Amino acid sequence: MQITDLAEEQKITPLFRLGFRPFFAFGALFSVLSLFIWALFLAGKVSINFYGGATFWHIHEMIFGFVCAIVVGFLLTAVQNWTGQRGLSGTPLLLLFLLWLFGRVVMLFPDVLGNQISSYIDIAFLPVAAVFLALPIMKVKQSRNMFFVPLLLLFTLANILMHVGVNADDVTQIIPTAYIAVMLVTLLMSIMAGRVTPMFTANGTQTAKVAPLPALELTINISLLLLVLSYFLTPLMAVNSSIKASLFLVAGISQMLRWLRWKPWITLGVPLLWSLHGALFFIWFGLIALGIGHIHDTLPLNHLWHLLTVGGMGGLILAMISRVTLGHTGRALAPPKIISFAFILMLIATISRVFGPWFMSEHYSVLINISVLCWLTSYGIFIIKYGPMLLTPRKDGRPG
Repeated sequence: MQITDLAEEQKITPLFRLGFRPFFAFGALFSVLSLFIWALFLAGKVSINFYGGATFWHIHEMIFGFVCAIVVGFLLTAVQNWTGQRGLSGTPLLLLFLLWLFGRVVMLFPDVLGNQISSYIDIAFLPVAAVFLALPIMKVKQSRNMFFVPLLLLFTLANILMHVGVNADDVTQIIPTAYIAVMLVTLLMSIMAGRVTPMFTANGTQTAKVAPLPALELTINISLLLLVLSYFLTPLMAVNSSIKASLFLVAGISQMLRWLRWKPWITLGVPLLWSLHGALFFIWFGLIALGIGHIHDTLPLNHLWHLLTVGGMGGLILAMISRVTLGHTGRALAPPKIISFAFILMLIATISRVFGPWFMSEHYSVLINISVLCWLTSYGIFIIKYGPMLLTPRKDGRPG
């Protein structure tokens, strides 16, 4: 689609010509920097007065700093394809990016402005992004994609609740609220995977596209939505563990059935595909494991959640931004060969983080560091190889 004048486009710094550019580049970079700081803290090498304390900062920033940056970048880019309207670019995109960046600074150094103002700055990013997402959708009255606007507002509510927990010094509220955010991300990943995975797989393997089963899609998304609701209710009332376990199992088993229908084994020769399907494996496996963990309280839920966060979110984000960046910078879907190594490292990072401390607790610190090192190297490869693509104009000379 030619939806903007090329002469006007050339007046805009390439980094701010479309939402995926700044948020993919600096979201990936932020994940590397924040995990590096976290590893230094665990090793006793740094002493920083993090907002909410070190554990809160780590959880919050990996979700609302890293994941939400990628989500916003993806949605503000996708909305251009959905609506045919020009995506956010230029000065408005720069200002939105600076709002996100300022949030990361004040969360790391809250003493500069104080906790209250720091929390306002951090909270503001998602609702402002939701407005920019809603405007082109409303302009063309495209109700199908309006769903993502209230989803960003639910993320905002979860973020507010996390900040309330910190400022009320109520640690019992912080972890359940973090689970809200994790389940919201899982719901978003599930919806987007259902939309794009069959098409990506068919195009990449030259096979027939697998048609969705509406009943299966409904089961997946309703069970995940009910899990989100159950964690929203947790600070107000106790939700029976057997109910959560049932929802996790239904969500996981239905995700597994959908994943098997997509025939992931046919993608093993295509890195941009097997990395995607590998991340989706960790999502359904993680949901099932969490379901079992809520039944058998001897299983370490704190480790099992990382199946969703490291394997699911970290893996899926890396797979998607590696593909989207190529397509939206006018390049063929042929990634640098070393990116396959990055995908493998994310698998190792997940296994090391989840199962290492569980089965070899005496080597806890070493295994955590291995996981962090794999993430740093994996996303570092993305930054080195894809950073120049994100910082320069499209290779085919088109806007975007």
